[in-house]
Amino acid sequence: MLRRRGLIAGCAIAMSAFSLTTLPAVADNGPSSASTVAAESATPALPAGMLKAMERDLGLTPTEAKERIANEYRAATLEAKLRGTVGADFGGSWLTGDEARLVVATTDPADSAPISATGAKAQVVKHTLKELDAAKSALDRAARSNSTKAAPVWYVDVKSNSVVVRASDPAAARTLIAKSGADRSLVRVVKSAEQPQTFYDVRGGDAYYIGSGSRCSVGFSVTKGTQQGFATAGHCGRAGASTTGYNRVAQGTFQASRFPGADMAWVAVNSQWTARPWVKGPSGNVTVSGSQQTAVGGSICRSGSTTGWHCGTVQQHNTSVSYPQGTVSGVTRTSVCAEPGDSGGSYISGSQAQGVTSGGSGNCSSGGTTYHQPINPILSAYGLQLVTG
Repeated sequence: MLRRRGLIAGCAIAMSAFSLTTLPAVADNGPSSASTVAAESATPALPAGMLKAMERDLGLTPTEAKERIANEYRAATLEAKLRGTVGADFGGSWLTGDEARLVVATTDPADSAPISATGAKAQVVKHTLKELDAAKSALDRAARSNSTKAAPVWYVDVKSNSVVVRASDPAAARTLIAKSGADRSLVRVVKSAEQPQTFYDVRGGDAYYIGSGSRCSVGFSVTKGTQQGFATAGHCGRAGASTTGYNRVAQGTFQASRFPGADMAWVAVNSQWTARPWVKGPSGNVTVSGSQQTAVGGSICRSGSTTGWHCGTVQQHNTSVSYPQGTVSGVTRTSVCAEPGDSGGSYISGSQAQGVTSGGSGNCSSGGTTYHQPINPILSAYGLQLVTG
């Protein structure tokens, strides 16, 4: 099989499945206005799509989004100047209202007039930002040797002029505060069910590991109801086998697998992983938009965790191929190369998902022939929905 076990590197491939093991062979244009023009001239170049995302997520019109960005840009410059003016009395700053007006906090009422003279709003507070930062740092140190499971989030909240600890168990938060030695008058506890966790993306072509060592490649992100996961090759693992991601973080479990006969499987991932409509391309992500099968003679590219991105053409559909483990039918033959560890990886034509790497012969140095299990039969067999962008 063309999966890789442990650190075994390239071996001769003879009609093999491309997982990484020992190769038992089986691979917006709106109306313009003076304010809009002024906003655009005052705003640095923005990443593509940022304004559209702001319109969508903040409920802003294109003009409002541009004006807000310009105001925020000017506020950042003004804040730096006022921080120097206020000096040691500085209690933090924030933006407020749809117009993104700058608020500057100070512990000295005498600072209010010079702050207001700039157009910013002055807010007199009790504690300086330096005091709040010190209390937060004390909590950071205490967290290194004390459990924070019941109190997982803490931060300096300049608007309330305090350090906030968010906890499911307020008593646990108070214990952490006491152990930290932080000034209790600076810290407040907020009851919260929040339990943060890291997130990782499921992306076609990335590596994943099965059990204690074998490596294969992610095919395509899929969902089944609310469950997220990915499609891959059946010879990579049997139902019940556990997986870890490219980063060796616990990832998921094989839900179903078929091999030989076909070479299909899908893995359900845990809540740390998010199924994305992407395949790892030669210089970034390729977005998947559907699964229309390309015709014989059409161009096709493959992404895998061993050899990366390679392209070729479709030679035949509905091919049967015999591996030492048995015959697999209904696969597509291509001129794309692959090597051990590429098994399960993505085949894509343009933005259309084609299939997952099964096996083949040759390698990516001298060239080769590969076979992939078409994606649509996998989706149909397991009741899966392809994740598209």
